[in-house]
Amino acid sequence: MWTQIVGKVRLAHAPLVNHWWQVTLYVSPRGLTTSTIPYGSGVFDIEFDFVDHELRIRTSDGAVRAVALESKPVARFYAETMRALDEMGIEARIQARPNEVETAIPFAEDHDHASYDPGAARLFWQQLLQAHRVMSDFRSRFTGKASPVHFFWGAMDLACTRFSGRPAPRHPGGAPNCGDWVMVEGYSRELSSCGFWPGGGEEGAFYAYAYPEPDGFADYPVTPADAFYSRENGQFLLPYEKVRTASDPDAVLMAFLQTTYEAAAERGRWDRDMLECDPLRWREFQ
Repeated sequence: MWTQIVGKVRLAHAPLVNHWWQVTLYVSPRGLTTSTIPYGSGVFDIEFDFVDHELRIRTSDGAVRAVALESKPVARFYAETMRALDEMGIEARIQARPNEVETAIPFAEDHDHASYDPGAARLFWQQLLQAHRVMSDFRSRFTGKASPVHFFWGAMDLACTRFSGRPAPRHPGGAPNCGDWVMVEGYSRELSSCGFWPGGGEEGAFYAYAYPEPDGFADYPVTPADAFYSRENGQFLLPYEKVRTASDPDAVLMAFLQTTYEAAAERGRWDRDMLECDPLRWREFQ
């Protein structure tokens, strides 16, 4: 819930970018950051520091505030974060309840969720670092429209999305406690998306899906052998542990990202010659 609070602060101030790219968080050398957020004639940022376990807020006029990351109710974290912003002269009017969860307790009333494990938080961040590194390499091979490698705080996943350049049919929505119009914007163009869920269910997993899903997508031969298509989720999945314990984790993950993209591009008849590129094309001159 804490990442939702911070993400909603960014949403309140950043101008709309297609597919809601302006609301995401980014992996940083210390944790997760909003990056620069415009405010008045200046800017500010907010960073989850999973090394020193602080939420750090900084402004371009030199002000700094910190909120301790420790076991505390969501209500207390929300109050402390809003108070810190207020002390810095930053107005933050947000929709103060979570999205994309079944039970949306308003932040100010949530005294149920109160745990924080520093070791688990740091491990979560280290998983994101490794996933981000390989996904960034994968992203570099595409010259068409592609999202950054960024963290969506609603579904709690690190994602990167490639686009064919064609429009998509209107998305039906259906995410819990999230307006259908949010999904309409997010899925307004034909896409192939991949990412990493750190957990929340039985285990973390890498995923890949296409919208709209072309005929034959689910039956496309992908690698590694541990990857499979989940008809329940409508996407390919690769358990995190299968990657972590592989002899070459980078190669295993890259194979999954590449072959699941090919499933979307081949079955969807994307113009691959136009959209793909060699990231090493200028290496001999560097």
